Amino acid sequence: MNFDDPPPADEDYLAPAIGLAILLLSLTYLLWRAISFLRPRNQHSLRSVAILVLGDVGRSPRMMYHAQSFAECEFVTDVIGYKGSRVIPSLERLPKVQLHYLAEPPTWLSRLPFVIAAPFKIFHQVLTILVVLIVDIEAAPEFLLVQNPPSIPTLAIVWIVSRIRGSKVIIDWHNLGYSILALKLGENHIYVRISTWFERYFGRSAYAHLFVTQAMRDHLVSKWDLQGHKIVLHDRPHSQFHRTTPQEIHDLFIKLQAVLLAQPSLRGFLPRGTLPYSTAFTATDGDDPVKKDVGIPISVTQPTLKEIAPPRLRADRPALLVSSTSWTEDEDFGMLIEALEKYEAAARERNAKRDGFGAAADERDAERGRSSTPLPKVLCVVTGKGPLRIKYMQRIGKLQTGWTWVRCVSMWLEAEDYPLLLGAADLGVSLHTSSSALDLPMKVVDMFGAGTPVCALDFACINELVKDGKNGLIFKTSEELAQQLMDLFSDFPNGTQQLDAMRAILQGKNEKIHASRPLEHAHAMDRTPERMQRQPSVEEDEWEWSSWDENWAKTVRPLLLWDALGPRQK
Repeated sequence: MNFDDPPPADEDYLAPAIGLAILLLSLTYLLWRAISFLRPRNQHSLRSVAILVLGDVGRSPRMMYHAQSFAECEFVTDVIGYKGSRVIPSLERLPKVQLHYLAEPPTWLSRLPFVIAAPFKIFHQVLTILVVLIVDIEAAPEFLLVQNPPSIPTLAIVWIVSRIRGSKVIIDWHNLGYSILALKLGENHIYVRISTWFERYFGRSAYAHLFVTQAMRDHLVSKWDLQGHKIVLHDRPHSQFHRTTPQEIHDLFIKLQAVLLAQPSLRGFLPRGTLPYSTAFTATDGDDPVKKDVGIPISVTQPTLKEIAPPRLRADRPALLVSSTSWTEDEDFGMLIEALEKYEAAARERNAKRDGFGAAADERDAERGRSSTPLPKVLCVVTGKGPLRIKYMQRIGKLQTGWTWVRCVSMWLEAEDYPLLLGAADLGVSLHTSSSALDLPMKVVDMFGAGTPVCALDFACINELVKDGKNGLIFKTSEELAQQLMDLFSDFPNGTQQLDAMRAILQGKNEKIHASRPLEHAHAMDRTPERMQRQPSVEEDEWEWSSWDENWAKTVRPLLLWDALGPRQK
């Protein structure tokens, strides 16, 4: 499973989308103002929040984590978005969480010409959101939390609804919507200029602004003069992410066995396994997976029940490389393909020399300053869905027909399996560059939470998350990435000192998180929003790490409690 924010609206109907959205919202606002003269406005219900996600709720992890955190603070929490991927289990269990799935446009619209269907789809989208926020949620929520992007029409919708219902708006800035549009159309395109104006106008003023990076906060405060509390809330891993145990790895690959066998490129590549005793990555102790006979007949073909020893990682397993992508233009997957090509060539050369010449090859390469340490097979698993997936997987499919040491497959995992795969991986790769150069990849946060070091593509604010040489490595070219793979996987699985050191740092950070207790109410209340604005979120000389719960409790929770109690706590 890959968690990614939904793509922005198609630029072909951006202009009519803006016009129709503003017209509809204006009419709604004027109608409500007229009605308000005849009856008093409903009082909002304290300790309640409505969270708007204009996309698949199950693919918006940060907003799902927000919902869980609000509900655990006793907020009545309404989540509005489209149904698709399964949400995290806690949202299905928590009694204070109510999921409101938006209706999809009628199927008959897809049979109409685009220029005719587009306005109806926009009208349907705006109307369904308004119905949920104004009618279905009977008691006006105290807070309206909206993710951005997409900006159109969500920022205008919450702007209008907040004035109708008296709710306080919190904008969670994941990225800049106009910057995503600029990737396709260019910065000077008329639609990009309209989108920039729309985002600035409707996003400038809110009760609070949350940012995924310090760089985004500084940029928007400087350029747009944002009004309201301004808080940096870095993405942090959910509690479901952890280092996977050998038993969990064993169970995971038993479950994924059918998926792996369905991949033609993996036939003959992975070590053979005999379920349930062994998989391509795990085996039980000893040559014979059966430890002893217990002696209880269970079938004609299996006359006695066998006791299976605890699984361990196989010494002949391939190195497991994981990358999670949305398969969009802001991630150049071709760079990973080129790096895997270079790794394949190096592995062929090194391993052929080792097989043919042994110690003599070691001496010659040492004299030339080149490593002759053998390289392992690498299985690269890429998770996620997106528009460019077929294009890139067809390209790599043709290449790896001639490869011996590398395979790359694309998989879509269930929500409960995705954290286990990340925790089982030896290394992660991030190709995220950010359309605005101001946000950070959530996938890296998840990998760190799973104790997996990451090789990350360099861009403006990546150093807020990846500390080169401590929790991962930063690369700029496919050549650098290929060299990092060779350095980290040399003599795998026994001689990976650098990889082990980074993993130990991550494990130490995560163990401290799990051992720490939640912040007490009194401690949280000592941090007013104004004080939090003056505190830097990331120290230049020290890598700070925490869980989502701890980070949310230190930043967002005091903001909400301070608002409820007012200036008495200042």
